Amino acid sequence: MTTRLRPLGLGLIVLAVMLLAIGLSRSGAVSHAASDTLQAQGPLKWYRGNLHTHSHWSDGDDYLEMIALWYRDHGYDFLGFTDHNTLADHDRWVDIDKTRGGRKAFDKLKARFPQDWVEERTTDGKQEVRLKRFEEIFARFNEKDKFLLIQGEEISDHFGKLPIHLNANNLVETIPPLGGTSVSEAIQNNVNALVAQRERTGRPMMIHLNHPNFGWGITAEDLAPVRGENFFEVYNGHPSVHNDGDPIHASVERMWDIINSRRLTELELPLLYGLATDDCHVYHNIPSRGSEPGRGWVMVLSAQLDPAVLIQAMEAGRFYASSGVTLDKVTVTSQSLEVAVRPDAEATYTIEFIGTKKGFDPKSEPILDQEGNELPVTRKYSDEIGKVLKTETGRTATYRFAGDELYVRARITSSRPHPNPSTLGEPERAWTQPVQP
Repeated sequence: MTTRLRPLGLGLIVLAVMLLAIGLSRSGAVSHAASDTLQAQGPLKWYRGNLHTHSHWSDGDDYLEMIALWYRDHGYDFLGFTDHNTLADHDRWVDIDKTRGGRKAFDKLKARFPQDWVEERTTDGKQEVRLKRFEEIFARFNEKDKFLLIQGEEISDHFGKLPIHLNANNLVETIPPLGGTSVSEAIQNNVNALVAQRERTGRPMMIHLNHPNFGWGITAEDLAPVRGENFFEVYNGHPSVHNDGDPIHASVERMWDIINSRRLTELELPLLYGLATDDCHVYHNIPSRGSEPGRGWVMVLSAQLDPAVLIQAMEAGRFYASSGVTLDKVTVTSQSLEVAVRPDAEATYTIEFIGTKKGFDPKSEPILDQEGNELPVTRKYSDEIGKVLKTETGRTATYRFAGDELYVRARITSSRPHPNPSTLGEPERAWTQPVQP
């Protein structure tokens, strides 16, 4: 059942966003009074999860229960269902033959759940099946301390022809796309709605910007000033989202560095953290060239497999993003950032420490077309932004702070190619969150 809640006034929404942004800034800052080590020890465990998943409730080609089984059986600890502009919180019957998965998906569902689970009916000569609600899937598959399902939504908005998609996880009610007079304002309006729902309900929730280069919809300048938006996808497993950019468009990683360099200086906002997700829609005939599961995930260090605790850990930056590389430990002190990769005899690793130093050149210039007209893309900035500060090979690497860095992050690249890449030739990687020395 959907809970109806009284909306907040605009002033209270803005105040809530500002307070959340300030709170996240404080929680995200690493304390250097003592070593802050991200490592499984004591009550803390690494939990693997995907926070971007589609099903028959929107444009995926499989049923929620089959998707939950795929992730559970492939070693995931948590999964967020995020269908476009809807929650699986009401009764819905669909024509089996008109679903994206068609008969193939239905036959697999019936084979896996042969008794008293699948509900069918015939309407005007068409065979229909009732899609299970989230609460039913949760009751059947959620296992305390073993496997967690999280209710979410992909808020699918736009400005003109530019797509603007954000994922909201651990929701109570649907957030309709709110639009705006610019890309940045549309993002801010939807973030405000999430923050308002979080404040009204007292329920921990998180929102992150999806695939900024999908449809070339979002620039670094669009995202940088948004308050309360402290996560985005540095890696998305969909093959059509242009993670690497092109000669005109900045890569998503380049955008990340531009955004954080501006946020920590002129905008006085907290660091933007990076997630890896699947954005999966296709669950049959794996591997193929579709948007499939198993390509990208987050590893969250948490004391509990619980939405509130996981969100709190992520807001504090206690996680990393991965498309295949597993880390044993990330240690931050007042002197250094250290990374340790889990041993793997079949791979070697290149560890790059990337950051921007204080006093960097903040100027930028537009990208022009052949006629000299400015293109609506991320501007060109100095190479001082997002510079590779140090590179090491091996399982462990340490970067010692010189004291003049705005932030430092690590990118770990494996010699092993991704077994089911979103882009041909893509290696397995991991990304730590940026830290401020």
